[in-house]
Amino acid sequence: METPQLKYQEVFDALSCCVIIPTYNNARTLAGVISGVEKYTKNIIIVNDGATDNTPVILEEFRHLQIIALKQNKGKGKALLTGFKAALEKGYQYAITIDSDGQHNPDELPVFMEMIKENPGALIVGARNMNQSTVPGKSSFGHKFSNFWFTVETGIKLPDTQSGFRLYPIERLKNIWLFTPKFEFEIEVLVKAAWRGIPVISVPVSVKYEEKEKRISHFRPFRDFTRISILNTVLVLLALAYYRPLLYIKELKKNGWKQILESDASNLRLSLAMGFGMFMGIVPIWGYQMIAGVTLAHFFRFNKILVLLFSNISVPPMIPVILFLSFRAGEFFVSDPVRFLWGQNLNLASIKMSILQYIFGSIALAVATGILCTLISFMILSVTRKK
Repeated sequence: METPQLKYQEVFDALSCCVIIPTYNNARTLAGVISGVEKYTKNIIIVNDGATDNTPVILEEFRHLQIIALKQNKGKGKALLTGFKAALEKGYQYAITIDSDGQHNPDELPVFMEMIKENPGALIVGARNMNQSTVPGKSSFGHKFSNFWFTVETGIKLPDTQSGFRLYPIERLKNIWLFTPKFEFEIEVLVKAAWRGIPVISVPVSVKYEEKEKRISHFRPFRDFTRISILNTVLVLLALAYYRPLLYIKELKKNGWKQILESDASNLRLSLAMGFGMFMGIVPIWGYQMIAGVTLAHFFRFNKILVLLFSNISVPPMIPVILFLSFRAGEFFVSDPVRFLWGQNLNLASIKMSILQYIFGSIALAVATGILCTLISFMILSVTRKK
């Protein structure tokens, strides 16, 4: 009779997939998790993250597997990155991670294998049923908190962003800078993978939480929620200022122009959206131009993609040009203008001395550029767009 390992080992090998088990002071459940995974594959990497219990004794039974021992506890993020590096060195393209505390069921490994066959290159998260009565209150709150911010940062709705039972496309992740060392790593890697265009999807899995007296958790609510909150603050700022607009632009390049040319909006309204986007990209509200532009576009019922696209006139290479032209335009609005030559005298001190000149000039430049963009866009659309 064919055993699960004989059946699925070929699948693991064909997909270049392994299982990584990070562990820290889970000696009571560790052997059962490893044995459960061994029923399906021998491609196993165990990362002992500086355990201080009898984990090393337990691992003596599994010396035939690859075991990496960290001298000190570095955190789950560091343990996973260590496992990813070892897996890549062995030529694996995918890695399934499973926690060593026994909450995940190794018998669900085939579920991930089937999903990756249908979705090659994806990052697959095992979505737990967090409505069970045995789920700790702090886990339920953290689950909802993390899901909300992941949607804000990526525009993707995921039912469980904190599950450690996942399949990672490690070959596609190797060029992404990942720096968080502890539990917040599992949020960082999801967000940055989504930003890189890696599909992030989920598959339902079961979860087992033991009674409170037996449960071992290394999650420290105050410390770890603080770290996660700081990470989400940084990710939200990056998402709003750069990555979400970039994703919109990529989507526009992909099929946006076709939608625009075939939309019901008039040439005038489309041209106004382009001109308005150009205007918002120049007005002196640095850091909030795109956010304000999309918000006002909704109010005026302009095409949001066009507004966002044309507001990108303020990308870094254009910023010096915009600053210089704003100051030159501002000379007409102040009684004692500071006169700049290109590449000379334009520094932080001189800007502070002539802030009104800059504000008036940038608004004038934004209005003029917006009007010019609207006129040119209208002429082009009148020729190229079917009525």
